[in-house]
Amino acid sequence: MTTAIKFDPKAVVEEALRFNQKIAAGLKTLRSVPDVDFGCTDKEEIYREGKTVLYRFKGEGKPTARVPILIVYALVNRPYMVDLQEDRSLVRNLLARGEDVYLIDWGYPDRSDRWLTLDDYINGYIHNCVGAICERHGLPAINVLGICQGGAFSICYSALHPERVRNLITMVTPVDFHTDDNMLSHWTRSMDVDLFVDTLGNVPADLMNYCYLMLKPYRLNFQKYVGLADILDDEHELENFLRMEKWIFDSPDLAGETFRQFIKDFYHGNKLVQGGLQIGGEDVDPLRITMPVLNIFAEQDHLVPPSASRPLGGIIGTDDYTELAFRGGHIGIYVSSRAQREVPSAIHDWLARRNR
Repeated sequence: MTTAIKFDPKAVVEEALRFNQKIAAGLKTLRSVPDVDFGCTDKEEIYREGKTVLYRFKGEGKPTARVPILIVYALVNRPYMVDLQEDRSLVRNLLARGEDVYLIDWGYPDRSDRWLTLDDYINGYIHNCVGAICERHGLPAINVLGICQGGAFSICYSALHPERVRNLITMVTPVDFHTDDNMLSHWTRSMDVDLFVDTLGNVPADLMNYCYLMLKPYRLNFQKYVGLADILDDEHELENFLRMEKWIFDSPDLAGETFRQFIKDFYHGNKLVQGGLQIGGEDVDPLRITMPVLNIFAEQDHLVPPSASRPLGGIIGTDDYTELAFRGGHIGIYVSSRAQREVPSAIHDWLARRNR
């Protein structure tokens, strides 16, 4: 027996009128919204090498932490997701708690960077930035906070140069690249990366963005834009939406050779877990990571599922290993109101217990 669907023509007309009114108000709001940008915290350039720039953020007061933090972000997006806007900024919240925060900005690679390797990024740029901070503060080692792919780089760096890392923090970082629930891994493991890079050279940012969007095609390509109609007449919410969109589509190309190596060694070979990873001719042995490690992951992460992050504790050599599961997604761990309350405090408190 089927149930007839009740249809109220009057209600449909009223809904259509409300929608038209919201669109009209939204068009007015759009004309009044200024150009949005990201990166809200003052910073100063400390060191530059090629397109890579090391910044130090300026808080309202002097840092009270004795050991600074270096944020190592992924290559695939601009790093200012950690400092998106005043009320959504991991950086500002860390500064407010007395931390001294640095960040590596990888810039925008072009054809002259086609042959940069993992060795260049990890033993070159990261190592030189760490050295610049150590020299500036008169310290032998600093704290490193690696995010997503930058977390994988930071794990490798900490294994290759353990004497330079006081404490290691990883956020939404893939470690096991062969978990069953990792859709991006399943796609990538069937890729002919040699043909891909030999044909394209550097990997276009638009192509990478398209791949990420297709992991959730309905949610990321349709639903969020339908939902935009609900906030068109709210200038603050509209600015938030446009700022996020600008960050998503302001992505750099990827250096071709680095991409080739990363896909082969991490996605194809799963060498962080399986062993055999070499960078710059040196073995990357996670057992050399004997400093304290805090591993933060997001429970609803569709890019780096928890099952991909959790294995870190089983491959490193430290007894001081802590996991923090955040209830949210890959982006929510930076920008949600819950993240602003929980994540910076967790990082600060964990470091405070180890930097005395």
